[in-house]
Amino acid sequence: MQQDKIVVGLDIGTTKICALVGRKNEFGKLEILGMGKAVSEGVSRGIVLNIDKTVDAIKRAIRQAEEQSGISIGLVNVGIAGQHIKSLQHNGSITRNSADTIGPDDVNRLTQDMYRLVTQPGSQIIHVMPQDYKVDYEEGIADPVGYEGVRLEGNFHIITAQSTAINNINKCVTKAGLEIADLILEPLASSMSILSEEEKEAGVALIDIGGGTTDLAVFKDGIIRHAAVLPFGGNIITQDIKVGCNVAPGQAEQLKVKFGKAIAQEASDYEIVSIPGLPNRPPKEVSLKNLAYIIEARMSEIMELVYAEIYRMGLHDKLSAGIVLTGGGSQLQNLEQLTDYITGLDTRIGYPNQHLGKSRIEAVKSPMYATTVGLVLSGYHSLDERQTRTPYEQEEPVIPAYYAPQAAPIMPVPAETRAAVPAPPAPAPTKPKAKEPGAASRFFKDIITRTKGLLIDDYDDKSY
Repeated sequence: MQQDKIVVGLDIGTTKICALVGRKNEFGKLEILGMGKAVSEGVSRGIVLNIDKTVDAIKRAIRQAEEQSGISIGLVNVGIAGQHIKSLQHNGSITRNSADTIGPDDVNRLTQDMYRLVTQPGSQIIHVMPQDYKVDYEEGIADPVGYEGVRLEGNFHIITAQSTAINNINKCVTKAGLEIADLILEPLASSMSILSEEEKEAGVALIDIGGGTTDLAVFKDGIIRHAAVLPFGGNIITQDIKVGCNVAPGQAEQLKVKFGKAIAQEASDYEIVSIPGLPNRPPKEVSLKNLAYIIEARMSEIMELVYAEIYRMGLHDKLSAGIVLTGGGSQLQNLEQLTDYITGLDTRIGYPNQHLGKSRIEAVKSPMYATTVGLVLSGYHSLDERQTRTPYEQEEPVIPAYYAPQAAPIMPVPAETRAAVPAPPAPAPTKPKAKEPGAASRFFKDIITRTKGLLIDDYDDKSY
């Protein structure tokens, strides 16, 4: 029975490492059996830098999840992110010996050829996702199986990652006494728990604002069209508050979470927060208006960069379902309205609720756990019609092709952990008029000018 299959997701993030243990109930919903969290000290902007600290955090998170669920964990689905993630489009083709009916083996052979592409030194392919196919002279075919033809061509969306980053994740998981079932791009995992099939069909951009990175995944016609990871997240806002308000890092984080607003106009001119000072020093007073100015300036910058990435790929006018915000950073007050204003696209906050059943762990329904829930769902989701499988290799792993309609080489996953995940229907919002990037009003430009001295421009800093 499907409800007897148990899957574990492990999110190795910049601020936290989280492990979730889940299984499907009799209604096909995901029931969370256990959750473990640990502070992440060895990860910066999605990249593992200190292996020993990361291993210790993974062990603590896994131990908590095991104690809460009563299940011994050995196999995990792991997410990967970081600025090193790159995406590109490529066309491939094969010539068949006859014009007989095309089968899954033909599609699998074409997909395997994509994994053999020569990438930049130090990088390797982690996902190959077909966009459409062409059989002889017939174009725009979503699934070529059953067609007759000699030449089979395909347009593929290929995602690469830095080999060192993949190897470091593998070392950490192995040293923690675990085995990787799947290595999944985190924006793809988040999309599994947040987006509906109708939104993906209509066109939607998922923006996952984490602690160290902001992940972007754009879907259209039910297929992922672009993915990117920007080296900005909630931590950089905390850093801005620390510098701008001259407070300790812990106090800056508390100010952001408890009192932060993404639109300064929504903050009162007269509200003051008193925070404890250093030993033998008086308390420090912080104006919530000034706090909001600092947050708004940085969040406006991040959203402008995200929208510029969407615009660069020519997808800004194809998002009928608008933008969905998720991740811990999406919980900032008024961020939904700020994003709507800057991009001109309808915006909503994404919660990983549609696939979750009743659970005693209610905290998992927060947007900050969208990626981890998606990693658990990936163990149940048959992402394509794959029949052949390629063994997982530590130095050069071959990762599954998400949202591919046919066979692709993947790492071994126990058969009992894979099943289809139903996506409940949701109506697609009407398509709003998109704006040119940088089209913020004079109001926002004045804000950025006023807080220019507080901004820390990391975008062009290549030191990371």
